[in-house]
Amino acid sequence: MKAFIRISSLSVILAIAFVTEASGQSVGNSNSKSNRDTKTSTVKKTVYNRVPSTKVTYKTPVRKVVSVRSVPDRKVIKYKGQDYYYANNNYYTQSRGRYIVIAPKIGFRLSGLPSDYKRVTYNNYNYYNAQGAFYVQINNEYEVVEPEIGTIVYKLPDDYEKVAIDGMEYYEYASILYEKVQINGTRAYEVVGFIEME
Repeated sequence: MKAFIRISSLSVILAIAFVTEASGQSVGNSNSKSNRDTKTSTVKKTVYNRVPSTKVTYKTPVRKVVSVRSVPDRKVIKYKGQDYYYANNNYYTQSRGRYIVIAPKIGFRLSGLPSDYKRVTYNNYNYYNAQGAFYVQINNEYEVVEPEIGTIVYKLPDDYEKVAIDGMEYYEYASILYEKVQINGTRAYEVVGFIEME
């Protein structure tokens, strides 16, 4: 009788151990499926929000550098301990005695807007867009900012670049990625992400 009770007890313990291990494996399987789903959605977000520069392929591998010997009537912009310059609706940096045209950096501030700006409204935000730069008014100055994803413009600056990311074509200016869209039969460009420099 004692042997029967021991065998029965042992059988019950083995059965409990087997059921516990099986349910633990099924929990592990459901977690790994959940992790797979999370990774998929993360990859999607990366493509449309912030993309490392290493994943971006430029259609024109070498960009034309525009430089001039002098910039008359320039305004000095102090930014992160360095001098930049603004004149004739262009931003410049100085190198080896020449002034090189650059795209504006986030945080540059001007006392007045460029002459050819357009007002752009998105999600109750009022931007001023001029030559590919987005500005917001802060007190008596205008600061270059990143626009919100989904912001629409109807014209890109002349020196935009065509890029490819994971086989999809986009347009880039000042590290802002645009996708060509149609709005009421009119060609437009929607902000879909930003390039993170590495």
